[in-house]
Parts: sequence; C-alpha cells; structure tokens
Amino acid sequence: MKRVLLTLPVLWVVVSVVFLLIHLVPGDPIVQMLGEGATASDIGALRHAYGLDVPLIEQYLHYWRGILHGDLGQSLRMHDSVTHLILQRYPYTLALTIAALILGVGASIPVGIASALHRNRWQDRSLGVLSLVGLSFPNFALGPILILIFSIGLGWLPVSTAGNGSLADFLLHLILPAITLGLSLAAVLTRMVRTAMLEELSQDYIRTARAKGLPERTVVYRHALRNALIPVLTVIGLQFGSLLAGAIVTEIIFSWPGIGRLTISAIYNRDYALVQGCILAVGLTYVAVNLLTDVAYTVANPRMRGL
Repeated sequence: MKRVLLTLPVLWVVVSVVFLLIHLVPGDPIVQMLGEGATASDIGALRHAYGLDVPLIEQYLHYWRGILHGDLGQSLRMHDSVTHLILQRYPYTLALTIAALILGVGASIPVGIASALHRNRWQDRSLGVLSLVGLSFPNFALGPILILIFSIGLGWLPVSTAGNGSLADFLLHLILPAITLGLSLAAVLTRMVRTAMLEELSQDYIRTARAKGLPERTVVYRHALRNALIPVLTVIGLQFGSLLAGAIVTEIIFSWPGIGRLTISAIYNRDYALVQGCILAVGLTYVAVNLLTDVAYTVANPRMRGL
C-alpha cells in the first residue's frame, strides 16, 4: 500500500509533463496543425475544439477530467478518438515488449549461470564475447540483418506486419521483432546474472550447503540463483523502459502496428492530441512496471517488506 501511495506523485508528474507538451511546442500548435494557409475562423474553431481558448489552469483541470473518464481527445488526422486508437495499437506493443522480455530473461539466466560456473574458462570467455556482440548491435542495424537472412535469404519467417489475424500467424510474425528488441536486453542481463551468481557462489552459506553434501544442482538453482535474481529484478524493471523506447524503432523496421509506429505517424502529421495520448500511455506503462518491480522485489526479498 505504501508503494502505491508513493506512485501517485509520479503519476501526477507524468500527466502534468504530457499536458505541457502541446504548450512547449515552438509557435502556435494550432497553426502548425492546420498549416500556414488556414483561415482565422478555422484556427479559432480548432483552438476552441482543443480547449486552448481558456486559461491554462482550466485546460489542465479539463485534461485531468478527460483522463479520469478515459477521454484523451480526438485525433485531427484520423478522425477517431485518441483512446480508441491507443487501445487498438497498445496490445501489439505490449505483446512485442513482453515477448522481447521473455526472450531476454529466458536466454540470460542459463547463459549467465553457465558463465559463472565456468569462470575464466573458455566457456566464460566465449559467452562474454557473445554478450558483447549483443550489446554492440543496435536494433536498427540488427533488424534489417535478420530480415535479409531469415526472410529474404532463407524464407523461413515473414518480413513485416502482424499477420492475418490467426494466433499462429501472429506468433510467426512476432519472432523477428522480438529477437531484434530482446537481444540487447539478453546481453545486459547475462552480465548481471553472471556477476550476481559469482557473488552468491562465494558466500559462506553456499560453502555450508556443499559441505552438507547437497547436490550441486540444488546449491546452484535453489539457493544461489534465488538470491542472485534479487538485484536482477531491479534491472529488468529499469530495462523495460528501454524496451518501450526501442520498440519505436523496431515497429518502424517491421511495420509492426504498435504505439511506437502510431507515435511517429502522429508526430509526422502534427497530430498533437494523439502524440500526447501515446506518450501518456507509454509513461503510465513504465510507472506501472516499476510498481510491479517493487512488489516482485519485496516478494523475492522478504527483508524489504517492512521498508
């Protein structure tokens, strides 16, 4: 409950910053949306439609009322409500981000453990080189390479979009974008898991467990890994924001119909209400993920429950 209350000021800051975006745009945003050839009556009508002809504090209160009622305004270019457009695209971005997260975590934990168990041997050095390669490849470079190899060259996987609607086709189209987005996360988490495991394996309780004759698998996975994952959870929560940011580039490369692609389209079309809504959706998601990370950290580390 305490962590939920501490999240409320963060939510207020996120919403306030998003609200101020349209007021920080150089020049008159209404003129920029309509173009230089717009008439004064058209400008006045759109300014009234957006509520920009009233005092700033009244606009702010109106924006909050809209958020509380699920009304983020109307898209000028797409002639639809911003809320409806975001709800259409949000599941695609969420699916891509979760798939990349599962891929990154699923690959990093066994690789990080193997690297720690074979410290300073050829296995450790080889895995270290692979993680360095993963960190060195940005997704805007990795995506086209994967397309050239697996889509154009081998013809195993589709190039772009999210498929024709069936679950199997959707998952098939999800593979390349998820790998593109999740590879750098896997590289970061591999190093984190290796470092945390090395620290835990050198603790006295691990030596005691081995002295008692416990199987090595039990010592590593039941005792060392559980404690080693506690700091990794924090990194996963922080890296989720990086995944959301990286999803924008990935969605453009693979024509993935998510919020990132919608945001770029809104910026290009100067659709400020839609830009505000997309940024707000991403910001609120990041806040929610950090709250869930705190909860997971508390569950994994009972000593933090009283803090």
